Amino acid sequence: MNYEEAKNKFISTWGSLGTLWGINKAMAQIHALLMISPEPLSMEDIMEQLQISRGNTSMNLRQLMDWGIVFKENKMGERKEYFTSEKDVQELARQIAKERSRRELKPTIKVLNEVSNLQEDGTPETKELIKQTKALHDMADTLDTLMNKVIGHDHNWITKALVKLIK
Repeated sequence: MNYEEAKNKFISTWGSLGTLWGINKAMAQIHALLMISPEPLSMEDIMEQLQISRGNTSMNLRQLMDWGIVFKENKMGERKEYFTSEKDVQELARQIAKERSRRELKPTIKVLNEVSNLQEDGTPETKELIKQTKALHDMADTLDTLMNKVIGHDHNWITKALVKLIK
C-alpha cells in the first residue's frame, strides 16, 4: 500500500467512525486529514483533498474549533487562514471526553435528576420510573465524575494506565 492509498483509507475509516461517535462524516474526515498533515492546511487544500464544498468545509472547521481539537494558524505573508489539529493523542482524547461530557452527559444528568424527582403518587409505574431514573442518574453522575477526574489531570498516571490498557 502506498502513501495515498494509506492516507485515503485512514481518512475514510475515521469518517465512518465519526458517524458512530455522533459527528458527521465530513467533520471526521477533515479532522483525520488535519491530524495526519505535517503542515497546516488552508480551506482550499482541505476542499481539494476531500472533494467537499466550501460551505461544508467552513461549517465543519468551525465545529471542530468549537470542540477545541482544530486551531487556526497564520502564516507570515499569507492572507489565507490555515488549520491544524491537536497532534497529542492523549490531549485529543481528553478534549473530546470533556466536550462529550459537556454536550451529552451533563444535560442527560440534569434531565434524569428532574424526572427522578417527580412527585410520588403511589402507583407502581411512578415508583418504577423514579427508581430507574435515579439509578441511571447515579450511574451517569458517577461516570461523569470519573471521566472529569481522568481528563482533569495532565498526563497523569491514570491516563497513562488507561492508554496502556487500551493498547
